[in-house]
Amino acid sequence: MTTVAEVLQGGARALQSHSDSPRLDAELLLGKILGLSRSGLIAHGNEILGVDSERNYAGLIDKRLHGEPVAYLTGSREFWSLPLKVTPAVLVPRPETEVLVDLALQRLPPDRASSVLDLGTGSGAIALAIASERPRARVTGVDISPQALDVARQNSRDLGLARIDWRLGSWFSPVAAERFDIIVANPPYVAAADPALKALAAEPAIALSVGPTGLEALQEIAGAAAAHLHTQGWLIMEHGCDQAQAVAQMLERHGFTHVCSHLDLSGRPRVTLGTVHSPHQEPT
Repeated sequence: MTTVAEVLQGGARALQSHSDSPRLDAELLLGKILGLSRSGLIAHGNEILGVDSERNYAGLIDKRLHGEPVAYLTGSREFWSLPLKVTPAVLVPRPETEVLVDLALQRLPPDRASSVLDLGTGSGAIALAIASERPRARVTGVDISPQALDVARQNSRDLGLARIDWRLGSWFSPVAAERFDIIVANPPYVAAADPALKALAAEPAIALSVGPTGLEALQEIAGAAAAHLHTQGWLIMEHGCDQAQAVAQMLERHGFTHVCSHLDLSGRPRVTLGTVHSPHQEPT
C-alpha cells in the first residue's frame, strides 16, 4: 500500500529529467486524479492511494514522460489568474505572454470605450485577460482554426466574458473593413528547422511555425496592421527572444513609431510594439 505523499514523490522523481518543474507537474497530475488542490495533496499525504487512482496516475506520468504537456493532461491552465480550458487544438498559454497583456492594458484607459483585436487567439487567453480587466473594451478574437475558436468560446462562457466577438479566418480577413485601438498578436514565430519544435511536438504545429525563418507571420501582420489601426493605435506582438531587432526594424519599415521591445519574466526580449500617428489607407 502506498500513500499519497509516496506516490507524489515517485512521480516527481520519474519526471526529474523530463520537466523543468517535476514536482509541480507531479502535483498537478495527481491533483487531477484525486480532485485535490496542491495544498489538499499535502493535507491528505498520509492517506492510502487506491489501486485505480495509482494506475490512472501512472498513465498520466507516462504520457508526460512522452512529451504531452501537463495542461493537455489536466485539461486546464491558469493565465492572468484566469482558469482556462486547453486542448491539443490550442497552444498552451505561457507566463511570458502576460507581458503582452500588461503592455496592452497600459494603453487601454479603464474609464472609456476602446477596441482590441487579438490575432491568432487560440484558447482566447489574451483576449479574455484583456476583457476581464477592461469591461468597456470591445474585444475581437480571430483564429484560423475552428477547433481553437470552440475552445475560446467555451472559455468565454465559463468565465462569464461572453461579449467577446470570436471570428474565424486568417489574420485580418475576418475584420476587413474595421479599425482598432490596439492589435495584439502571439503568432507562430519558431523557425521551421528549430530543434525546439521537437519538444513542442504535442502542440498544434500551425500555432508554432509557418515558415523557414519564423518571421513570416510577424511580417504579414506588421505589413497589414496600420490600415486596421486608428490614429495613435498600437500594434503589440510577441516573438522569439532572438527576433526583437528584426521585428523592431519591420515595424519601422511599415511606418510605426515609438517602437520598443520589452523583456519577459526571464529577462529576454519577448514583445515589441509600435504606434501609428497619421491616417492610413482604408482597410481592404
